[in-house]
Amino acid sequence: GFYPQIDSVYAGGGFTPGVGYRGRSGDQAQWNVRGLYSIKNYKLVELTAKLADVDQNLALDLRTGWRDATQVGFYGLGMATAQDDRADFRLQMSYAGGSITWHPSRWSVLVGDAQYEGYRTLSPTGSERPVEEAYTPLTAPGLGADPNYLHGSGVAAIDWRSSPGYTRSGGYYGVAFHEYVGTDQTFSFNRLDLNLVQHLPIYRETWVVSLRGRVQTTLDGDDLIPYFMMPSLGSGSTLRAYSSWRFRDRHSVLTSVEWRWIPDRPFDIAVFADAGKVVPRTQDLNLKDLRGDVGIGIRFHGLKTTPLRIEVANGTDGWQLVFAGTPAF
Repeated sequence: GFYPQIDSVYAGGGFTPGVGYRGRSGDQAQWNVRGLYSIKNYKLVELTAKLADVDQNLALDLRTGWRDATQVGFYGLGMATAQDDRADFRLQMSYAGGSITWHPSRWSVLVGDAQYEGYRTLSPTGSERPVEEAYTPLTAPGLGADPNYLHGSGVAAIDWRSSPGYTRSGGYYGVAFHEYVGTDQTFSFNRLDLNLVQHLPIYRETWVVSLRGRVQTTLDGDDLIPYFMMPSLGSGSTLRAYSSWRFRDRHSVLTSVEWRWIPDRPFDIAVFADAGKVVPRTQDLNLKDLRGDVGIGIRFHGLKTTPLRIEVANGTDGWQLVFAGTPAF
C-alpha cells in the first residue's frame, strides 16, 4: 500500500519528502511507484519492479524514471577551488534499465546492470549565476552538451552486513566497473570503483567502530568526461562538511571513520571524521593533502533501515547541516 518516504532526488536538493505505493503480483513479483519533491524544487518519479526466485539467490530488477535537479553546483575542477567559484546548472535525467543480482553464497554477490540514460543541462532556477557565464569548455569539459548513454556495469562483492540500510556488524568489500557508451561516442568513458566498509561491534554491539574507504578512478586518461559526471566529493554521505558536488575531477579517494553509540534501540549517536580529495591524474591517488571534516549526528533506524539521519559537520568551508534518509555508509 501507500507509504511516506524521506530520500534524495539528487545530492544538494535539501529536505526531500515523498510518497510511494508498493504492490505484489503473485508470490515472487513486487512493484513500486514513488514520487519525491524537495524544498529546492527537485523532482523524481520512478517505477521499479523486482522478480526473485524461490530461494532468493537470484533477482531481476527493472526500473524507469525521470529526475529534475534544478540548482546543481559546480565550483570548478580540483581541490584548489573556493566557495565563491560556484555556478549552477539544472540537470534533467531520464533512465530505463534493469539488473540481475546473484548470490552464489551467503556472503558473495554478483550484479550485472544495463541502463539507458539521457542527460539534459538547462539554466538553473536559483540565485546563483549559470555555469556557462563562469566557465568555458576548457574549464568545464562538456559544457553545453546533452549526452545520451548506454551504461553497463558489473559488481563483485563480499557482503556480510545484516542489511545495507542499517547494520551494527559485518562489512562490504566490493569492486565495480562502469562503461558509459555515448550514443555519439564523444563522451564515452570507463570508471572503476573500489568500496570497502567494515563495522566492528564492541560490548554486545552497544558501541560500533565503522570504517570506510572508497576510490573512483577514470581508466583512460584521454577520455572526455562531462563535468557533471566526474567523480565528486562533498555531500551528506561523502565529505559531510562541504556542499554537494563541492570537489570534482577525474579521480577521487575518500575515507571515513565513525564511533557509534547505541543508547536505545530506535536511534544511534555517532561521532565521525571524513577525509578525501579529487585529482586529475591516477598517480595522485594517495592519502596526502586530504581535505577533512569532523562532526556528530543522530540516526533514527529500524532493524534494517535508516529513515532519518541528522548530522552537523565542520570543515574548512565552515559548518554544514545534513538531513538524509539513508545511512552514511
